[in-house]
Amino acid sequence: MQVNGVEAYVESDADAVPLSTNRYLPDVVHPQGWQHLVEFTAAPWPTWTFRIADGVTVQQEIFVARDTCETVLRWRMTEGAGPRRLKLRLLMSGRDYHALHRENNAFDFHAKAQAGNVSWTPYAGLPAVTALTNGTYRHDPEWFRNVLYTAERDRGLDDVEDLASPGVFTWDLDAGAAMLVLRSGDGLNIRTEAYANRLAGDELARRDAVTSPLHLAAESYLVDRQNGCTVLAGFPWFTDWGRDTFIAMRGLVTARGRFSQAEAILGAWASTVSEGMLPNRFVDSGDTPEFNAVDASLWFIIAGHELLEAARQAGYPIAPQFEERLFAAFDAILHAYANGTRFGISADGDGLLRAGVPGVQLTWMDAKVGDWVVTPRIGKPVEIQALWINALHIGSARSARCAELEEHARASFAERFPNPENGGLFDVVDVDHVAGAVDAKIRPNQIFAVGGLPFALVQGPAARRIVELVENRLLTPLGLRSLAPDDPDYKGHYGGDPWHRDAAYHQGTAWPWLMGAFVEAWLRVSADPLAAAAEGRARFLPPLMAHLQTAGLGHVSEIADGDPPHTPRGCPFQAWSLGELIRVDKALRPPPGQRPLRTE
Repeated sequence: MQVNGVEAYVESDADAVPLSTNRYLPDVVHPQGWQHLVEFTAAPWPTWTFRIADGVTVQQEIFVARDTCETVLRWRMTEGAGPRRLKLRLLMSGRDYHALHRENNAFDFHAKAQAGNVSWTPYAGLPAVTALTNGTYRHDPEWFRNVLYTAERDRGLDDVEDLASPGVFTWDLDAGAAMLVLRSGDGLNIRTEAYANRLAGDELARRDAVTSPLHLAAESYLVDRQNGCTVLAGFPWFTDWGRDTFIAMRGLVTARGRFSQAEAILGAWASTVSEGMLPNRFVDSGDTPEFNAVDASLWFIIAGHELLEAARQAGYPIAPQFEERLFAAFDAILHAYANGTRFGISADGDGLLRAGVPGVQLTWMDAKVGDWVVTPRIGKPVEIQALWINALHIGSARSARCAELEEHARASFAERFPNPENGGLFDVVDVDHVAGAVDAKIRPNQIFAVGGLPFALVQGPAARRIVELVENRLLTPLGLRSLAPDDPDYKGHYGGDPWHRDAAYHQGTAWPWLMGAFVEAWLRVSADPLAAAAEGRARFLPPLMAHLQTAGLGHVSEIADGDPPHTPRGCPFQAWSLGELIRVDKALRPPPGQRPLRTE
């Protein structure tokens, strides 16, 4: 985090009207630019309109140029005339996005200026911050102290920081639009106005070319790495995590026909296989790999299989060397999982996959507070078996041993997981590796035995009972609850300090990404898929599409409260939530040549 925001005023000879709004300790809002805001729109990018005086309005807009990663801000008078000057300060830090910044003597205010373009290097070792403008710059260092972040305060985190402002930019709005391009690195010899307009034209053309708002949002998570492409799990605080990547890319990449990007993503991750496991997050140079995920490697196989199948159906030529590289990674994973690898992961005598050691969270329900693993799920979790059997089925095309293991595991699953008390499935069997011990909590993980994966483990009436149980006990408009509301451990609200939030994370909080598996299961058990698609489109899609306008605009949140009104929580821009919505949207569309039935 290098530039946190701006403080902006529009001045005349008579007054100065703020456009910006900031909050300071103890709870002081200054300046109060929000009082002059008369309109906001997110199309084609975030744009605010302020009424400065009777008959005078100023429009402010911001976007990020995808190809260059530069942030472009523009201001112009849209109504009125007269001498109006825009005065602006950058509010700067130079910190990790999880940290906060305080006033210190090490911050280097020194500026390199050329006309209205200015560059600073606040801290040694960080990239320079360059501001390209068509205005003028006056050096005037100041500290803005005790900036208060109420969202951080509400989350029980450090919530106050100091921001540095090296100087003041000025534009004459009567002469035309004010333009500011923020970039990382040097480069002052640029004509800003022409450059900013070109960036705007390119970005507008890119957005216009995208077929739907969901597809436009999907592009935000796909970024380049030196050895390929990757998926950021969410903004503003997630990087590229293995499990999240392979789940999210099914909708964000493969379902959209972005096969070359899918190849680049899976190719980059294929090189990280170690003892049959993929790291839980992509390892940058110098980082220590973290392999605490039993499902990431299995999701990798699912994502790779779906890429190959979708590419063949679309007639996209997959390079033989890439396919062999992918199969080699599949084989390494399946061999290691069958014979045993880290954290007690191995095929047990019943063919099912056992996993887990005390103190380590291996499944997607991975909340941990200090030494407390909230949902340890040691033993044989239900969705891990669904992934394992799907992966074995994929591997059986090349391996007789995988075919034998799959047959054995399927039979054991059918015998051991059905819960006769409610018609659903146990969440974990052989809990804590104790033979016969079961966890009967009603959680959404059982849905993966019916939907969400290429091959269902349960079909017919038994599958319908599972879907009905999940629908009746766990379904909310924004996703599936992670625990049934009548469970004594249920937490219907996600909030408070880290301890309280993590305690609720998988104990009732609703997860939008699970809607992909649920809708697919719901369609699979329907007697009339075409009628079900029409019903599902009218029933499940509207709340999710409406949510695009309520939190991270145009995107889907990480989680929501399990209790009504199911307030969005967590990360407001989550890759797998959006990816699964794209899959839901596609699944509920009728096959080519067929019309959905009308629903009233």
